[in-house]
Amino acid sequence: MSLRRPHLIVSGLLAAGLALSGCASGPAGTAAGDGFNDPLEDTNRSIFAFNQSVDENVLVPAAKAYRTVLPPPMYESLHDFMQNLNGPVIFANDVLQGQAGLAANTLGRLAINTTIGVGGMFDVATRAGIPHHSNDFGITLGTWGFDEGPYIVAPVLGPTNPRDIVGQVADGFADPGDQIASAYHRLWASVARAVVSGIDERSRNIENLEDIQRTSLDYYATIRSLYRQRRAAQIRHEEPNLPNPTPVQGSDARPAPSMSYSIARLPQSQQSWPK
Repeated sequence: MSLRRPHLIVSGLLAAGLALSGCASGPAGTAAGDGFNDPLEDTNRSIFAFNQSVDENVLVPAAKAYRTVLPPPMYESLHDFMQNLNGPVIFANDVLQGQAGLAANTLGRLAINTTIGVGGMFDVATRAGIPHHSNDFGITLGTWGFDEGPYIVAPVLGPTNPRDIVGQVADGFADPGDQIASAYHRLWASVARAVVSGIDERSRNIENLEDIQRTSLDYYATIRSLYRQRRAAQIRHEEPNLPNPTPVQGSDARPAPSMSYSIARLPQSQQSWPK
């Protein structure tokens, strides 16, 4: 029974989350049909304000300290290492989406970076012409046609929706690193990985999100639009070139140019050491 319990939990969450997203997909003219699908906006704005306080007083100072204390080579190596840890989950979702080319690239990256790249500490695969791409079960559900459901702002975690919440839980159960930590009762390892990944991600989006906040008439609405654009681009398997508005989730940050103009017209940008 113990072996089946995680699968039962995932199945239950999947059913509940997708049922919620389906119920929230109402006809045009409802909250789901107006392009925003934000029926909980008042509550979301309150949580968003709380998240802003946490971000300004905890996450940003931690991210700046992290970026300042670590020498650039170590900063990049740690990012590459955590990115490599995500490889098995990315590969599984590539396969589930029927993306044979992406799956082959992910498998190649895992093989090259885990061996030549010393356990993923160096991203040799990108230098060899096999770039990183992010993928998760939320994207998989989107490619399968499941609706995202209502927009939600989760405490600390930020923008999300029922489909992505289900995806994050499923990815957690599918992640080999988390499973090994659980099997050996090393919960601290999973927690430490999540914390470092979140701080690393936030450190790579500091200036971009500050630019958005400074130039936005309504920061909440801009972040909502940015999140939905970014996820839609990922579901289409396009490089979004948009900063991650949920920096404490995942570690696939790709710095973007200044956001003092429309987020729908961002040019291509090269990743560089943030100033």
